[in-house]
Amino acid sequence: MTLQHVVTELEKRMRIDKLLSEANPNQSRSQVQGWIAKDLVKVNNEIVKANYKCQVGDVVTWAIPEVEPLDIKPENIPLDIVYEDSDLLVVNKPKGMVVHPSAGHQSGTLVNGLLYHCNDLSGINGIERPGIVHRIDKDTSGLLVVAKNDKAHTSLSEQLSNKDVERRYEAVVHGVINHDTGMVDAPIGRDPKDRQKMGVVDNGKHAVTHFQVLQRFEEFTHIECQLETGRTHQIRVHMRYIGFPLVGDPKYGPRKTLDTDGQALHAKVLGFTHPTTEEWLRFEVDSPSYFKELLHQLEIM
Repeated sequence: MTLQHVVTELEKRMRIDKLLSEANPNQSRSQVQGWIAKDLVKVNNEIVKANYKCQVGDVVTWAIPEVEPLDIKPENIPLDIVYEDSDLLVVNKPKGMVVHPSAGHQSGTLVNGLLYHCNDLSGINGIERPGIVHRIDKDTSGLLVVAKNDKAHTSLSEQLSNKDVERRYEAVVHGVINHDTGMVDAPIGRDPKDRQKMGVVDNGKHAVTHFQVLQRFEEFTHIECQLETGRTHQIRVHMRYIGFPLVGDPKYGPRKTLDTDGQALHAKVLGFTHPTTEEWLRFEVDSPSYFKELLHQLEIM
């Protein structure tokens, strides 16, 4: 697919890779730079480099390469299945596991394990994300629900959209939060300075996070967060925004943090209405061992 854009006065002197990453919000800046390296981007019908500075009236054309479908293979990966019936299953995902395959993670994902466990997953999200209704980050552990058929998938997606799903997380953050409860109501969107990050931005999507202090330490706080909305990296972005970034977070946390091999965040509670029986189901899992060890270390520091 070939697209075209004429540079405006507001875009004058903007780097071509930045211009195209903003014009293609679903693509990262590094992906755009890959297009440029493959000579898929032209300005006034001439091939340019990623650092080209745009001029008013420049005609930019670019071709988005066809995405090659991933060959997703079932893999015998042990899964911690908390609940399962003919419509859905609830999985306790371990820290470090990617939810679905992508260009950099074509094996070892939750989807690979699910396909081995059962072959009746919903197809609404396509062959690369069968059954996946919602995601949690690679280094976030905890609960997520998987749909086995399209009817269940549609129902669960609508519940998420209508804010009818209960989702509670526990996290450890830098700093001591003095008040016992709080709420962050701040829109989240792509960070204009770094397209691989999310941030609180004026034109972002509505996002609300409620939090409650569970335990205070000398320099850290153990909290529970309840999601009212489900934006990408929502808890990580919101806690950083109010000055209490998550411990171990490589993307949004401080450079000097505790070594937890990724953010200290665990999805411990998941509740929703069953798509067929209409029964309210609520699941809660214990903190993983790494999280308990972190809390123990903070208690004795």
